[in-house]
Amino acid sequence: MAQGKAAQSGFAKPGGDRYVKGMSEQTPTPKLQIRIVPVTPLQQNTSMIWSTETMEGVFIDPGGDIDRLMGAAEHFGVKIVAVWLTHGHLDHAGAAMAVKERTGCPIIGPHKDDQWLLDEIEAQGARYGITDGKNVTPDRYLEDGDELDLAGNKFGVAHCPGHTPGHVVIYNQEGALAFVGDVLFRGSVGRTDFPRGNHQQLIDSITGKLWPLGDGMRFVPGHGPMSTFGQERIDNPFVADAVTGYAGAEKGDVDLISQRLSKRWT
Repeated sequence: MAQGKAAQSGFAKPGGDRYVKGMSEQTPTPKLQIRIVPVTPLQQNTSMIWSTETMEGVFIDPGGDIDRLMGAAEHFGVKIVAVWLTHGHLDHAGAAMAVKERTGCPIIGPHKDDQWLLDEIEAQGARYGITDGKNVTPDRYLEDGDELDLAGNKFGVAHCPGHTPGHVVIYNQEGALAFVGDVLFRGSVGRTDFPRGNHQQLIDSITGKLWPLGDGMRFVPGHGPMSTFGQERIDNPFVADAVTGYAGAEKGDVDLISQRLSKRWT
């Protein structure tokens, strides 16, 4: 059974890299592990994070394919203790209720401004031919500046509207890893042509909330490959410093062709 793309988090590099400096020196076991499991026909990246000490874990954005997700948890011996949602779109929240029903865990997030989307998951599914999604009412909404805890590991919360009004980004500062949902992608940004989307608000969220977290912050997007904030500041056609003028950078001409050719994920 394929368990999805693997990445080490907490204090290790993605992909399971280990660096041995000497024959007798061992690399410490990271505090957190992560597996990325693409789900639904939209190939949304559900992240399963867990503590290597307690084996307690969370699903971030379980969009669908509940049997696949629970099979991954069973395979790695992870006890799911919470669902964390970045926003209310079907492919990110569609299986949240199913996880709660199977595990009894709470659903946390997104911001309350996305409840209208969580109320429409079943209707969204009808449009995309995804029939297993269920409407969601979270046990707790998230606000900008909130803190989440997983077995003593702290995660910050940044409210980042633009793609949706209640979108949040969840990040672990110590492990330099962020879960950005559909705010930012490798070489692109989230769509804003949906109801209540706002392009300028999205750009402001990225430059005002994400870039201050540091160039070395790696991120798991809702779709596609991982990247770093620093890389996106260099060459992302929507939010590179030369486009936004971030931190006093000299602004150049916007590369409209690159923007039009970039993948704008659903």
